[in-house]
Amino acid sequence: MRPLDVDEPTVVGPYRLLGRLGSGGMGRVYLGRSAGGRTVAVKIVHPHFALDEEFRARFRREVDAARRVGGAWTAPVLDADPDARVPWVATAYAAGPALSAAVADGGPLPAHTVRALGAGLAEALSAVHDLGLVHRDVKPSNVLLTLDGPLLIDFGIARATDGTASLTSTGVSIGSPGYMSPEQILGRGVTAAADVFSLGAVLAFAATGEPPFPGDSSAALLYKVVHEEPELGLLDGELRTLTAACLAKDPGERPSPADLARRLAPGGAARLVAGGWLPGPLVEQVSRSAVRLLNLEAAATETPSGPLGFSNPSVSPPGTGVFGPPPVMPAPPTPGTAPPAPADVPGPRDGDGGRDQEGSGTSGGRRPGKGRGKVSVSVAAASGQEGGGRVRKLSCTVALAVAGAMAAVTIGSVLVLDLLPGRGSDDDSGDSGAGPGSPPAATAAPAPSGAVPAAYLGTWEGRGTALNGGLPVGTFRVTVEQAAVGGQLGKVRQTDALGGVCVDVLTLKKVTGKELVAASAGEKTNHAGCDPAPTTVRLTPVGDDLRYRSESEAAGRPEARLSKVR
Repeated sequence: MRPLDVDEPTVVGPYRLLGRLGSGGMGRVYLGRSAGGRTVAVKIVHPHFALDEEFRARFRREVDAARRVGGAWTAPVLDADPDARVPWVATAYAAGPALSAAVADGGPLPAHTVRALGAGLAEALSAVHDLGLVHRDVKPSNVLLTLDGPLLIDFGIARATDGTASLTSTGVSIGSPGYMSPEQILGRGVTAAADVFSLGAVLAFAATGEPPFPGDSSAALLYKVVHEEPELGLLDGELRTLTAACLAKDPGERPSPADLARRLAPGGAARLVAGGWLPGPLVEQVSRSAVRLLNLEAAATETPSGPLGFSNPSVSPPGTGVFGPPPVMPAPPTPGTAPPAPADVPGPRDGDGGRDQEGSGTSGGRRPGKGRGKVSVSVAAASGQEGGGRVRKLSCTVALAVAGAMAAVTIGSVLVLDLLPGRGSDDDSGDSGAGPGSPPAATAAPAPSGAVPAAYLGTWEGRGTALNGGLPVGTFRVTVEQAAVGGQLGKVRQTDALGGVCVDVLTLKKVTGKELVAASAGEKTNHAGCDPAPTTVRLTPVGDDLRYRSESEAAGRPEARLSKVR
């Protein structure tokens, strides 16, 4: 888990957010805590999905379906707001790593653990299918390993089998390559047997440490799932027999979840789990996770972070930014009166979760004029208060060079700073360039020549269109790294609706105050269907997102609104 960034919410609905658990193609997941002390996992969908009315309607139906799911081996949906400006859903949180992380860190699981894992997940799927639902995305990252047994999570894309619109209609694939069933890949009718196929792939991964259909691209994985037999490695005995049966190409040849559960655990999964089902290293890891959670909550209680005043039911009030209202600068003091004292509130979080000690409270009892010829002026920006709740305050310290010690300072104007991520809020460079009696300049110091501002750095993803929005062209994934002009800025990975992938390399051409301009050229390893011609692309911040625009006429001048995924 990572600390919250300054542009992320600290409250969603009735839940106070403590940190980010992860992010993926559909949204971000946060660790939250209710007023009553219950710990939850809160998923907030990416803003570009929230703009899609079809997605919003489907999300509402799927949340209603997910509320019906319950049982010993599932994480129940506790709360949701599909009608919020940015929809969200909260599920019960359990301390424990995902199966994907556990195997990546410690290798394959022992046979008795795999047997208990399979029995628990099979019982969970049996209960889900009895409700007329299909999960559709059973995979290692959606399975948690807790001391009390395995948990199947992320029912946000489960849907009733009587039919709702497919996510593929909006360019998003339900399922994960390598764990999707052949019929799912081929677009045929998906039944409960599809989840059994995915469960078989999960068991093979847990027992061998490798997926049963390895490949270095989505297209290769999908081809192998449909046409080739699984690779089960050293898996043997009854576990191999049952896993192979689950991975049968014909849905009718796969066992039902109930039959699978009985064969793996005749006395029930609970009996296997009660006898101690996790290996020692994983037990230690889960215990450490629980301790870290308690420490995190204790720290959050001692030093409240000042949550954004999100309204209910919306995550943010109408007319505000994606993750909350813009900061509102305080009114300047009346001439002839002393300025207000700096607010005694925690400073903004920095990128790695540290606290800005210089702006975290009052100035240690110093009066203006004390010190080394500098005076600290704290400028607070506070959002409007909603429904009697607390407000979020951002404070920034501006060091102004003055000649000699001062006995008192009267500030008659407000210094407006650029609060975008990656722009510094401290200026210790000396003379601000302002004449006597005039306010300091209202701009932040520019980035070094050719440097990429931190607000652009990271991996961004979203759906793209061409021909002025008339043609969907798949998903764009843009990676932006630090570079100087003339250096490699990153890459653009475009995945079309059929799974074809084209990768372009970006070379930085220009950095302005509003955008990055880069040359884009296809990689030599691209397939023949990719356009190899060089072109120019522009990356422009739009709120918390990034707008990608290509000037390629041959490709229909594609563009996409991208959300940061890491």
